[in-house]
Amino acid sequence: MSKLVEPHGGSGLKALLVSQSERAGKLERARGLTRVPMTSREVSDVLMLAMGAYTPLEGFMDEADWRRVSLEMKLENGIFWPIPITLSCDQGLADSIQPNEEVALVDGDSGEILAVMAVSQKYSPDKALECEHVYRTSDAAHPGVQKVLEQGVINLAGRVECLAEGEYPEKYPQLYVRPAEARQMFIENGWSRVAAFQTRNPMQRAHEHLVKIAIEVTDGVFIHQVLGKLKPGDIPADVRTEAIQAMIDNYFVPGTVIQAGYPIEMRYAGPREALLHALIRQNYGCSHLIVGRDHAGVGNYYGPFDAHHIFDTLWDGALETQALKIDITFYCKRCFGMATGKTCPHGESDRIHISGTEQRAMLEEGAPVPPEFGRPEVIDILRKYYAGLTAE
Repeated sequence: MSKLVEPHGGSGLKALLVSQSERAGKLERARGLTRVPMTSREVSDVLMLAMGAYTPLEGFMDEADWRRVSLEMKLENGIFWPIPITLSCDQGLADSIQPNEEVALVDGDSGEILAVMAVSQKYSPDKALECEHVYRTSDAAHPGVQKVLEQGVINLAGRVECLAEGEYPEKYPQLYVRPAEARQMFIENGWSRVAAFQTRNPMQRAHEHLVKIAIEVTDGVFIHQVLGKLKPGDIPADVRTEAIQAMIDNYFVPGTVIQAGYPIEMRYAGPREALLHALIRQNYGCSHLIVGRDHAGVGNYYGPFDAHHIFDTLWDGALETQALKIDITFYCKRCFGMATGKTCPHGESDRIHISGTEQRAMLEEGAPVPPEFGRPEVIDILRKYYAGLTAE
């Protein structure tokens, strides 16, 4: 019997992708329905619903759920949920949709029908309220806030039946791992205590140190990378995957880590998003989420350890997956090794930590990257990628 943490909500995984045998018929019927185009974030949310990563949600949130999640981090039924999962459209399209009408949810870029939704409610969200509580700012320069402000004026709520998973299964056949599949992997490895490491970047030595700390106190680590839309300048998933695998192959004991990916689009909501990442990893079967400095943050909107502190505000039973809180990590020249702010007594002048911007400049210019910061096998892969950008 599995000793993994139970899926969130206590009622088992709820993967909303319809069976293969039903898909063709439902897709044919969906072609005759009113089409609701989705943003890249909404597409990402549909794919997360499809694979069961958003268990126990059964679709897009109604007004009561949206409001209570924004204000209290709870669904209307009291189950913990930290960030609204909503679908918007413009007023004209909303007016054309009748109560309980089924609509086709389509990728706004490709036009592919991804799901069918029975519209149970239409409502006008208070975008300012959502931004102030979820993102802790109303600054339109924040990428998550910008997405909310650009949404349509009406939210559509209802149960969803997912008919496709977009390009991900074909594009990332080894990497695209659904929660049920991950759980089976953990069981086959004999893991019951599993830590997840969320990343949207190639791993440098500070990341390696975080993962190795987690390996010491769990059975294994799930290196789980973002496959959804990223910020301009971020490393593409295929390059990142190759770089991470090079680190795994050369610097980790076999059988201690699994690399995988999932189709989420980052919201950069800092502390609230750290909670969402933990909830998702509970659905994947992970008992812990590694939470380092400024987890899921952007710019200077959040304090470096706000994502640590927010876990301490949760009520008993809110979430099974726990934060594995680790201080800022770096190489110390006096300690002669990797360390954290909790283990190294030396000052900044002895510490080597390079920002992503600094590393990119080094790679673009062909300048050496200190071995204390990055592993040579990883740096070689990234250097080839940046050389290709320069050649273009």
